[in-house]
Amino acid sequence: MVDCPGPDGATVPRLRTSDFYRTCQLPKRFDYPSWFYGYGVDRKPPEHPFYRTTSSDYGRYPPTIHTVPTSFFPNTQDFTKALAKAGMYRNYSLNTGLESNEK
Repeated sequence: MVDCPGPDGATVPRLRTSDFYRTCQLPKRFDYPSWFYGYGVDRKPPEHPFYRTTSSDYGRYPPTIHTVPTSFFPNTQDFTKALAKAGMYRNYSLNTGLESNEK
């Protein structure tokens, strides 16, 4: 746990995901889920219940140490880099399809 100063200046213990679960190559944003912000619980003023949807219910609560992933394996950009160097594939074959004259 890392003690961080809270809004009132007192130190607040911050829980890490790695304190509870075995993690593998986890970025800091997943190790400290308290860093996430911008969820519906924090909204001031709260939204009107008439405009609430099931999607907004799902995204209402920020992630916790129990809901963030415990492993992170990002994709490499090898294919994109090779494609950028060589360019897109172009088909130079003979077009033998029939054209329709229907209008």
